[in-house]
Amino acid sequence: MRSKNLTWFILLGMLLGIGVGYFCFRLYPDSAKTLAENTGLLPTIFLRLIKMIIAPLVFATLTVGIAKMGDAQTVGRVGARSLGWFIFASLVSLALGLLLVNLLEPGRAMHLPLPEGDARSAIETQSLSLHHFIAHTVPTSIIDAMARNEILQIVVFALFFGSAAAGMGERAKPLIDVIDAVSHVMLKVTGTVMLFAPLAVFGALASTVAQQGLGIIGAYGIFMGEFYLAIVVLWLVLIALGALFLKTRVLKLMRRIREPILLAFSTASSEAAYPRTLEELERFGCSNKIASFVLPMGYSFNLDGSMIYCTFAVMFIAQSYGIELSAAQQITMLLILMLTSKGMAGVPRASLVVIAATLNQFHIPEAGLLLLLGVDHFLDMGRSATNVVGNSIASAVVAHWEGELAGDRPARSIRANA
Repeated sequence: MRSKNLTWFILLGMLLGIGVGYFCFRLYPDSAKTLAENTGLLPTIFLRLIKMIIAPLVFATLTVGIAKMGDAQTVGRVGARSLGWFIFASLVSLALGLLLVNLLEPGRAMHLPLPEGDARSAIETQSLSLHHFIAHTVPTSIIDAMARNEILQIVVFALFFGSAAAGMGERAKPLIDVIDAVSHVMLKVTGTVMLFAPLAVFGALASTVAQQGLGIIGAYGIFMGEFYLAIVVLWLVLIALGALFLKTRVLKLMRRIREPILLAFSTASSEAAYPRTLEELERFGCSNKIASFVLPMGYSFNLDGSMIYCTFAVMFIAQSYGIELSAAQQITMLLILMLTSKGMAGVPRASLVVIAATLNQFHIPEAGLLLLLGVDHFLDMGRSATNVVGNSIASAVVAHWEGELAGDRPARSIRANA
């Protein structure tokens, strides 16, 4: 199935999912739960297949990318440039969310009374301790990390493994060739798994709409509309930042990644779009070694959509209860989110966990999370797509800085031959 055809099939799956779910919700409410359970199996199967691919693909591509860089100095330079961009983009996302939520004030329309002191959500906040972050960062076993899809742990091991292989030079070349072959096999597997994407999209939306209907979208329409407005503004800012370095090629990049964006949006999972994002970055012109290095790191440290959601959601809850936060408190909150959000990788329902921890810091009722749970799936769709956009632009910009973007290579060759 060609990429363009797959995009249309995914769109068709979205429309059919919403239609079938709403039809069952309105006309056969007694059967809605059964339909939701059955159609919910489709995205479950698809996401499990994607997770089957992620660990070997991340390890293989990142290891080969580091080994091909050749020396620790290059790895360190690319890593420093990547982290520099990630930190800057995260600050931009957090600050933009804070600015827009103060201008739009989506929570003011709620006028909710403060809940009782013992009212709590079911979200565990302990997950964001330093101990837990280290546990999700430093692996005890690469086999265990792959079995649990601990992406950050796989990245750490691949950094050590790839650097050691690069240091061995020619002796490690046969092993690197085998691992490179594994990465190409996994990309081939990805192409087969992606054929199941339209059914997964259909099942995800049919299941959600059959249980909750479209009314929940209307009830939170203002909040959702203003959040998606913030997402659009963030996209424009990220594209503008990318254009500073990539010029008009950033628009070509956006066309290239439209399918991964749509897939992440419709499945509410940026992880589901990882394999195809990697492929499209290479087709755009990013060298394999840069894309394979930057993209996995981005999935751990550069979740721009999740960043903007965190500030937007915390302030929405505070506004809903009429709680005023001073400018100093809001800046402090931004810095706290900047740090705690870096522990998102590997934490279930990561954005809600980060928000829950932040609410406690500023004495905002934790029960306010219940305001988000009903529409979190629809909000997750937007932030997952944004994560794909942010990481794709980051990968392309770092490739440009390294002279490893297709359009940069001729000029580099001329300098080398001069």
